[in-house]
Amino acid sequence: PAISCHTSFQNLLSTMMKLAVLAALTGSAAAFAPSSNGRAATSLAADKSKALPWLPNPSNLDGYAGANGFDPLGISNYFPADYLVESELKHGRICQLAWLGYVAVDLGARIYPLPSSMEGVTSATAHDPAVAFGSMGNMFIWIALFEMVSWIGISQMLQGSGRAPGDFGFGKGFLKGSEADIQNMKLKEVTHCRAAMLAFAGVVTQSVLYDKGFPYF
Repeated sequence: PAISCHTSFQNLLSTMMKLAVLAALTGSAAAFAPSSNGRAATSLAADKSKALPWLPNPSNLDGYAGANGFDPLGISNYFPADYLVESELKHGRICQLAWLGYVAVDLGARIYPLPSSMEGVTSATAHDPAVAFGSMGNMFIWIALFEMVSWIGISQMLQGSGRAPGDFGFGKGFLKGSEADIQNMKLKEVTHCRAAMLAFAGVVTQSVLYDKGFPYF
């Protein structure tokens, strides 16, 4: 019985080895065979992010100006795309103004009458004197009012009013021409917004690190 069992095990092992060799040969032949499903390969490539080709394309952002598939954290899967685009435009517009104001102060621009505590300050050192004088409190109130008013439009947008993200009725005169022209103008704005966010972070960092005025080196 022991010999019979041993013989059966050898036969089973031999059969398994033959099947494994046959599968390997079949796979090798298939590797050199021409692909018959080009559409599937194209579809897989199209589903990849343009900015980060090793990640899937965040399809929720498709159709928005400047959407290049950059969403490595998948934030658009958890928040409305309209709200995210609104946020990007808002921060970008603020940073464009902030960069201009930061540099203008360091180039000597002032609004008179100027309190004595604010004389000789730079953009990097203006915070503490402004707090002591009360300017920051006033600024906070005005910003809070603007936030409350702007939220009305954002809330209506999220409820399906059809309002475009970032649309407050300003600058409509620039959105003229064909649909391609309008999309190109929107792309220019979001591109400048992204550049401004990086530029403002850079100019603040540079001014603090080197403790010098414009151009901060």
